[in-house]
Amino acid sequence: MNVEERINLIKEVGKEVVKEDELKELLEKGGEIIAYDGFEPSGTNIHIAQGLLRAINVNKLTKAGIKFKFWVADWHAWANNKMEGNLEHIQKVGKYLIEVWKACDMDLKNVEFVWANDAMKDPEYWKIVMNIARTNTVKRITRCSQIMGRSESDSLQASQIFYPCMQCADIFYLNAKITQLGMDQRKVNVLAREVGEKLGYYKPIIISHHMLMGLGEPPKTDNVEDRAREMKMSKSNPDSAIFMDDDEETIKKKIKKAYCPEGIIEENPILEYNKYILFEKFETIKIERPKKFGGNLEFDNYKDLETAFQKKELHPMDLKISTSQYLNRLIEPIRKKLENNKEAKKLKEEIMSFKVTR
Repeated sequence: MNVEERINLIKEVGKEVVKEDELKELLEKGGEIIAYDGFEPSGTNIHIAQGLLRAINVNKLTKAGIKFKFWVADWHAWANNKMEGNLEHIQKVGKYLIEVWKACDMDLKNVEFVWANDAMKDPEYWKIVMNIARTNTVKRITRCSQIMGRSESDSLQASQIFYPCMQCADIFYLNAKITQLGMDQRKVNVLAREVGEKLGYYKPIIISHHMLMGLGEPPKTDNVEDRAREMKMSKSNPDSAIFMDDDEETIKKKIKKAYCPEGIIEENPILEYNKYILFEKFETIKIERPKKFGGNLEFDNYKDLETAFQKKELHPMDLKISTSQYLNRLIEPIRKKLENNKEAKKLKEEIMSFKVTR
């Protein structure tokens, strides 16, 4: 692929790119380019956005010629008091999530998993953390609390004040010229751009992917941050997401109950599942209907499906039935791989006994 083709592929992942001209310049220079995402092992349920959708996005980046590094943020989850602050439990959840990505056919030839626990032994890592902390006020760091699933008004533990400094340091420690995280992580990536050159590093390019919304009705609040947090899938709310080990019947029940008002395309989770997951995996989506209701429909792109739904030519229930069928077709082989993987099965059994804390 030429540079423009690579940029277009990357932009399929990035809901926002800061900045596109810098991305173009980086690609034109050639050489190895590292993108990173950090994940906090923080729950026993792995939802479809963490598993399947993450694999889809990573594979696009590696196809564009970028090497991907996953930062397993076990110490960050520890600082954020996840899993009752039990570091061993956090690390086992991290190992299980890696097994899930393997089952999702993530391009592991071009992906490296780096554990924060290993970096904690390196004084150079802590020098970066301290320099970031020294060049920012507590107020500036607190403004990044959204990255931890918190808000500025929350009463933060001292360890949580350090969290944004550590996440910002991760970028430079890994020499990641691209940060490829969700829109909810945008604030700390902007912080990295602010301090990077001051500390003798660089301005990382931010590629923020879309956050797949939960299956419930959107919240009523007008507060942007609260709204974004409440719309996200939640590992602690089983009805808000499809999980990677959900069986066919569970998928049907969850999709059937999901928010999907007729003709409404804004903030519609069922349409989002089709746009960001199903049309990434299937060339066509077939909606089976009795002849008395217009007969079958077939779509070879998302935009046509969205238009038909908006015009009320496609009923929500017909779309839901189709969506649950195609989701199960994607998840069923992943479920089987995990069931037949002794290590994954053992880890799953262990982590299901762990207590999850927010």
